Amino acid sequence: MRTVRFRDPAGNVRRGEWTGRPGEEITVREHYGGRVAFGNETFSPDTVDVLPPCDPSKIICIGSSYEDHVTERNTSTPNRPSFFIKPPSTVAAHRETITLPEGDHRFNCEAAFGVVISDRCNNVAATDAMSVVSGYTCLNDISNHDDCAEQDWVRATAFDGAAPIGPVISRPENVPSDASLRLRINGELKQDSSIDRLTVPIGDLIEELTSFMTLQPGDIIATGTPAGVGRLSDGDEVEIEIEGIGTLAHSVRIP
Repeated sequence: MRTVRFRDPAGNVRRGEWTGRPGEEITVREHYGGRVAFGNETFSPDTVDVLPPCDPSKIICIGSSYEDHVTERNTSTPNRPSFFIKPPSTVAAHRETITLPEGDHRFNCEAAFGVVISDRCNNVAATDAMSVVSGYTCLNDISNHDDCAEQDWVRATAFDGAAPIGPVISRPENVPSDASLRLRINGELKQDSSIDRLTVPIGDLIEELTSFMTLQPGDIIATGTPAGVGRLSDGDEVEIEIEGIGTLAHSVRIP
């Protein structure tokens, strides 16, 4: 199942299942008395505003989690995972046009496999980690390369719109363990990898994070990016495609 949050043509915010039928469609999924029921209403994704699939209180990003990206940056793999946080104000939606900060900056975009947390949790063992995962989503980790070089992480990674997510949350059983992950800018392939190349398993990431931090429902762990980071220019069209999830698409505007 791939769940989606959307605004229908009448302006109502609703939830549904984004199916893989020919042409694709969204089937409305409503809650009644704590139970979930599928209605008989359907929408074409092109006729609705697709919203971020969750409302994270924080997005925790992992650095240096693919060996080829470590080599690309001419750095070394850390002894333990390195983390940085993006606040809720960084979240942007599928098909949104994101206005990046003004100034003479170099912006990068990075495809990331996002793990969405289902329950408030801490001190979760790696072997129990999947019990607190509601599913997976696509995420674009946008950063200001110049401030990254100065290790000014808030300016570099926490500006408005720096974390487009979506378009859906896909159940774990729908996503292969070696799911492909690709980034395209204006149709040109920049990154082409798979999630089984992560150097730290998802369970270990959750165990490490929850040993010192409480995760909330809707929080996202962005598990890092492979080699081939893309450089952004004004007007670029970006697509991040992960097998079993779908394609997150958006454009950028650089004043």
